[in-house]
Amino acid sequence: MFKSNFWRSDLQKLCANIRRSDLQILNRLGIAIFALFLISCFLSLVSLSSAAAPQELKNSINKKTQELSEINNKIAENQKNLEQTQYQGKTLQKEIGRLDLNIKQVVLSINASELTIDKLNLEIDSLGYTISDTELKIASKGETITKILQEIQQKEGETNLIIFLKNKSLAESVFEAQTLADLNHGLAVEIENLKGVKAELASQLQEKSEKKAGVEAETGNLKNRKIILADTKQDKQDILKQTKEKEQLYQKSLSELEKRQAEIAEELEKLEEELRLKIDPSALPAKRPGVLALPVSGILSQDYGATRFAKYGYRGKWHNGVDFAAPIGTPVFAAEKGKVIAVGDQDRYCYRGAYGKFIVIEHENNLTTLYAHLSLQVVREGDIVERGGLIGYVGRTGYATGPHLHFTVYASQTFRIGASKLNCGPEMPYGGDLNPMDYL
Repeated sequence: MFKSNFWRSDLQKLCANIRRSDLQILNRLGIAIFALFLISCFLSLVSLSSAAAPQELKNSINKKTQELSEINNKIAENQKNLEQTQYQGKTLQKEIGRLDLNIKQVVLSINASELTIDKLNLEIDSLGYTISDTELKIASKGETITKILQEIQQKEGETNLIIFLKNKSLAESVFEAQTLADLNHGLAVEIENLKGVKAELASQLQEKSEKKAGVEAETGNLKNRKIILADTKQDKQDILKQTKEKEQLYQKSLSELEKRQAEIAEELEKLEEELRLKIDPSALPAKRPGVLALPVSGILSQDYGATRFAKYGYRGKWHNGVDFAAPIGTPVFAAEKGKVIAVGDQDRYCYRGAYGKFIVIEHENNLTTLYAHLSLQVVREGDIVERGGLIGYVGRTGYATGPHLHFTVYASQTFRIGASKLNCGPEMPYGGDLNPMDYL
């Protein structure tokens, strides 16, 4: 129960002072009237307390909104710092610094989830008061309509002749007939008003349902982000253990990694170059925005094809998808309804060499989509997912300079899953790739 700031009102002071003068009140008003007065005081105080609760909720919601805004600003600032480190030197110290920023980013996202849940629960409580008020309006209007109907039934039982005969003058008869017409008009107005209030209630109930679903979704995000945080901290410990915190060992490991990344990129590009020639355009949906939904809320950081980064970053000189930069732990959604045909983690076989944690979904429109460099997958092979359904979270696994989602669109008839010849695992996704921006 929220504390009220209204307890200092004149009415409350009067009620609080009753004990001092109750003998005088009893003498003047009598026991029955005094009892009614006490009830009136009690109801007034209850009413004031009830009025205070929604205001307290509103204040708490505003506070949570402000706190959430501050957290989101910190997330954006930390993401900017993280992006800037991608272009700095490749040293062990810089790598640990990037991992620390990733850890901080996940901690901030956990804080954001907690605040979002609190805010949504407060909004649900506030809606409860609004819904109760609307239900009271409906009940009141229902009573009004019932009374009008009863009056109309009584008056409609009388003919115009009876109305004329029972009244002393023609004016009284006309007035009574006009009253009946007014009652019918009033009934129509009240019925329309009732419909409006019922529509308002339906909207409020829908909003409450959506906020409850939001709490459920954000609770899932909170749970998953805690898993991502533990994994990110473990990544830092693994690097420190492998390099024994020595720059020389890190540089040796980095040199071997860059060689492996180039070899895997070349292998993949040779496979996909052949398959791009086998794409049948007539089997594909028409190119237009909205065929696929955006899979993540992020910034396009690398386009499709022979991009500037691909020319020096990949031996094949070709980027087979698009990249969306986003904070680690950002939800990733299915671009269209479909069946999950692969869920893998190439870091188990070629650490930071390829796609890392990835998901592949085959859609009914002859397109297949790949989501790579994830920090966590929340679907399994064989699952049927809906358009916009949560499937995972943005990460930095595989060949990734920073947290982002790599999104590839394939022509389904060309898509393959096969073992890598360069020991990058039994599930290497590849196929005839298409420009995702033709469909997003």
